[in-house]
Amino acid sequence: MARLAGRKILITGGASGIGRATAVLCAREGASVAVLDRSAEAANTVAAGIGGKAFMVDVADPASVNAAVEQAAAAMGGLDGVVNAAGIFSSEGLTDTTPELFNRILTVNVTGTFLVIQAAERFLRAADSATIVNIGSGVGLKPTGPGSTAYVASKGGVIAMTRVLAMELAPKIRVNVVCPGMVDTAMTESFIRNNQGEIRPEIARLYALGRAASAEELANAILFLTSAESSFVTGIALPVDGGRTYHCRTRPPRDFRGQDPCAVLLILGRAARTDGSRHPARGARHARL
Repeated sequence: MARLAGRKILITGGASGIGRATAVLCAREGASVAVLDRSAEAANTVAAGIGGKAFMVDVADPASVNAAVEQAAAAMGGLDGVVNAAGIFSSEGLTDTTPELFNRILTVNVTGTFLVIQAAERFLRAADSATIVNIGSGVGLKPTGPGSTAYVASKGGVIAMTRVLAMELAPKIRVNVVCPGMVDTAMTESFIRNNQGEIRPEIARLYALGRAASAEELANAILFLTSAESSFVTGIALPVDGGRTYHCRTRPPRDFRGQDPCAVLLILGRAARTDGSRHPARGARHARL
């Protein structure tokens, strides 16, 4: 029997990366899936491929969130699962982080997660049982040093909020958070790999397993926390990071020391970026990393 047969799952950031992989896997396991994303076109493409529903949302906008969640619940006849995979990243440290940038990162990553859960709560409570899976980061569990000030603060906030909501919403709703390390997606491939197509050694050294995760590997962890297989699990922060958080074998090169692996990826890849969204306060795009 499919592991999510009959379930009704809403996924933000569902048009690419971890969110897309999760949408595909949940549908494959029998769930009805609502794909929410800032890009209506991308959300429609994913939804069409899995037999799901697509809705445009800006998770930083309460009205947009409320409307999208209401529409998704109406389309599927309710909700009994939420995956918060939408988020944005900043590599700037304290000195280079403006108040506007700091607020933007926290608004999308923390407040956006909160708004989606708040809007979905009444639908989740109406279900026989329900789950919420948030996306944190390994640096939210254990910062590796200076840098990525706003991003680290935001992911630490997501983890703390997950834990308090697990207490508040129990026993009806289980709430957990997955904390990824480096994930190999279309957006990161061009700069986490060298000309030979191999993961750059300076990146691989950050991980005990010596490689990046696939988005599908993160989706598998999210599936576990969404399914009945984790029925006695709530309030956990699950690292899915190839051993980076607690078992890193070597220190990163001096130029990257103290950086979140995602920050290292952006440092290496800035020259390759052409989308004009380097500074999240000036046209951030929602990353699914």
